Amino acid sequence: MAKAEKNNNKEEPIEKQLWKAADKLRKNIDAAEYKHIVLGLMFLRYISDAFEDLYNKLKSGDGDYAGADPEDKDEYKAENIFFVPEKSRWSYLLAKAKLPEIGKVVDEAMDAIEKDNPSLKDVLPKVFARSNLDPTNLGGLIDLVGNIAMGAAKARSADILGHVFEYFLGEFALAEGKKGGQFYTPRSVVELLVKMLEPYKGRVFDPCCGSGGMFVQSEKFVADHQGRFSDISIYGQESNHTTWRLARMNLAIRGIDSSQVKWNNEGSFLNDCHKDLKADYVIANPPFNDSDWSGELLKNDGRWKNYGTPPPGNANYAWILHFFYHLSPSGQAGFVLAKGSLTSKTSGEGDIRKALIEDRLVDCIVNLPAKLFLNTQIPACLWFLSRNRANGRFRNRTNEILFMDARNMGHLINRRTRELSAEDINTISKTYHNWRNPNGDYEDIKGFCNSASIERVKELDYVLTPGRYVGLADDEDDFDFNERFARLKAEFEEQLKEEEGLNALIKENLKKIEIKT
Repeated sequence: MAKAEKNNNKEEPIEKQLWKAADKLRKNIDAAEYKHIVLGLMFLRYISDAFEDLYNKLKSGDGDYAGADPEDKDEYKAENIFFVPEKSRWSYLLAKAKLPEIGKVVDEAMDAIEKDNPSLKDVLPKVFARSNLDPTNLGGLIDLVGNIAMGAAKARSADILGHVFEYFLGEFALAEGKKGGQFYTPRSVVELLVKMLEPYKGRVFDPCCGSGGMFVQSEKFVADHQGRFSDISIYGQESNHTTWRLARMNLAIRGIDSSQVKWNNEGSFLNDCHKDLKADYVIANPPFNDSDWSGELLKNDGRWKNYGTPPPGNANYAWILHFFYHLSPSGQAGFVLAKGSLTSKTSGEGDIRKALIEDRLVDCIVNLPAKLFLNTQIPACLWFLSRNRANGRFRNRTNEILFMDARNMGHLINRRTRELSAEDINTISKTYHNWRNPNGDYEDIKGFCNSASIERVKELDYVLTPGRYVGLADDEDDFDFNERFARLKAEFEEQLKEEEGLNALIKENLKKIEIKT
């Protein structure tokens, strides 16, 4: 992680300093709109840096670049670099940053880049000339983004810009609250999924990819383990066009090929962009309990033929079957679902779950802590499916399912949001790896993990709630009711205090209402 220089004897990561500075410039602009302005500038800075680096090599004419024309678009296409026309280059924008018409200049720069790079068509934001964006503040933002990764860090600017971009996505999601959860899966959840599945090599698929966090973490995982980016390829789909644009920028700023990340407004169920794809890994966080997924139009769909038709009023099991349909013969899937999916018997869901269990496809279930997700307070869990649990890569575990209860893990980062620590992620992922690896030293831990036989799951009527299998931890045998009650009471009072202002306003307005008979 890049660090800023010491300031007032404090050393603060550069991304936090930048966020504070950018947030000060936001003024009266809503976070949902402001993110496109800031992230758009970061993207422009990234592609301009990459362009100028190659431009200077072509201009020098040394070695392989002898006789090259630095203004020839084909030279950049050959190196997988976006061509940036003169009036879109960062140096040009910096020179114009203090002008009153800077918003128009940036919009025209975005337009010009899209015209010269067809793969970026409809991706870049053109929102900089809006009346609510003060030119002085925009100029300040351009200066701010221009100062990222300067000096000795210049050579690593792409990596640093990618890190800052990812950090800002998370901060904007927090600022937007519930709406932020529609485009952003909390980083700790993504890291956990990726660390458990270990996508070293093959095709990675996310059919509800949001801003692309699953792909970024998959590539990062490969890099952290000295693998090659070329060993994995990514496929995705997103139904929200604005979110899809964020994903394309998020991937491009890290040099990740996003050509197979598709958009259509019908979504993955009605218009599957990757019908023939059989992925080695499916990693996803679909909407919880979605009742508006057009299930009534898909009753005879081929994706349901082996395990039953999911109910039209809830998409949870439609997502499970969609993920399964896209797995290769030895493919694995890890995804987030509402906790109710572990027990539901509504409209045939219990029968689908039973069939998946009896076909030995369910590998692991993890119960997650509350408050991890920005857009819902619905309790959540992780499902892991494996097409072939006796494939030789891991030990044969076809007659077992691993259950983990992680509800007591994580820490609050504000009053309403919790995240998993690096230690939490390591504990959960290592438990899974020790369980499935031939030489692992797995053992059941009361209150946390249990390797249950399929027979035991049958005895419990195919319910997959981890608490049914792991039991209570030893330290909960001496459960202190008074202590627990006092803690919950304090949390409740804190929440009431937070909402006190709103309650007072409601009471004040109620006094003004006259009831006439």
